[in-house]
Amino acid sequence: MIFRTRRVASLATAALLASGAFAALGAPAYAAGTETDLAITAAGTRFTDGVEGKFAWAKIANQGEGTPSKVLIKVDVSKVDDEKLFFVPITNGECSATGETKLEVFTCELAKDEIPGPGETTEVLIVLVKADEGVTGPYTAPVTISIESDDDTDDSNNSIEVDVELTPESGVDLGVIVPDVKTSFDFETGTEGKKLLPGDTAVVYGEIVNQGNRTAKGLKLTFQLPEGVTVLPIEGCDVSDDERTVVCEDKNFAFESDLLLFIELPIVVDADLDVPATLKGGSLEATSFGVLSPEARVSAQAKKPGFAKAQVRKAEESDFADLDPSDNSDDFAVILAAPAGGGGGGGGLPVTGVQAGLIGGVGAAVVVAGAAMFLVARRRRVVLVTPGDEKSNS
Repeated sequence: MIFRTRRVASLATAALLASGAFAALGAPAYAAGTETDLAITAAGTRFTDGVEGKFAWAKIANQGEGTPSKVLIKVDVSKVDDEKLFFVPITNGECSATGETKLEVFTCELAKDEIPGPGETTEVLIVLVKADEGVTGPYTAPVTISIESDDDTDDSNNSIEVDVELTPESGVDLGVIVPDVKTSFDFETGTEGKKLLPGDTAVVYGEIVNQGNRTAKGLKLTFQLPEGVTVLPIEGCDVSDDERTVVCEDKNFAFESDLLLFIELPIVVDADLDVPATLKGGSLEATSFGVLSPEARVSAQAKKPGFAKAQVRKAEESDFADLDPSDNSDDFAVILAAPAGGGGGGGGLPVTGVQAGLIGGVGAAVVVAGAAMFLVARRRRVVLVTPGDEKSNS
């Protein structure tokens, strides 16, 4: 394949090299594995031309009862004008691409630790980046995202077509990502276990990012926990009577563009559940209370607006609504493992490397490959929040 010798073209090449060995495209050699049903969806493919790029997600859900031995994700970008933007998938496995004079199809294999087990979802990072700083919208092009596995029993949900859109609109663009919860966490010792069992405590890790070019005024986070899971005692958030809905908000928080916000929610699993089990129905949604005008004064230290001068627009106004609401929420499941020899889920070394790619380990960390780092490097601050401490003192 041939890439143009421009800075962004080099970024696309780096993305392929960093996500695995760069290989010539060929027919994959599948291995026999456990049958299951995989499904593909996507979120976050619209962004403003007022930023350099954005993270989007292809989500691979395992809706069956087995774990496939091999999974490929293919992204057909043949209809995308690479004089305007690039649309690059990132996995920990081997990637390749076709195209002589322009990019045609990316093919990436999921690494073994990325392949979703029964009830799990793997979020594959996709980097959207403008081909040149001067590129402006409006621009829209179709992209086809598909998955392949010899172990998949139903191919009717293996392909989707989405529009990648570059808009000249300015605004807030919140994005949320939450990995499935699969390991316990002992709050007394500060250690993460290797699996999760009934009666264990654990942490839901969430990441919220503003990928727009405007500052949001205020932030509201709403957690919904699956049945069989409740939140541990916390301060600073409203908790429902059944302890499964948690609402954390700060109406004065200045959520700037390029700001990453990490949040940890302590939970406990009911002790009387049968295992193994997948507890579905978890979610995290982020919404803003408004949008600060470009002239709003924000202090250098606390990033709090000077409200005497700030003009606030309501987020629900059509011209200042979230630019891409498709990625304002993310679902997650709590995965309970079968006990091995009656052992518990706690203890052991922390398990690192979360499927979502951006979140991993206690306290959460940004983990992205190659070209994706150009976006992370531009993040001015990373804010770690534990419920009860999510005030605008960041």
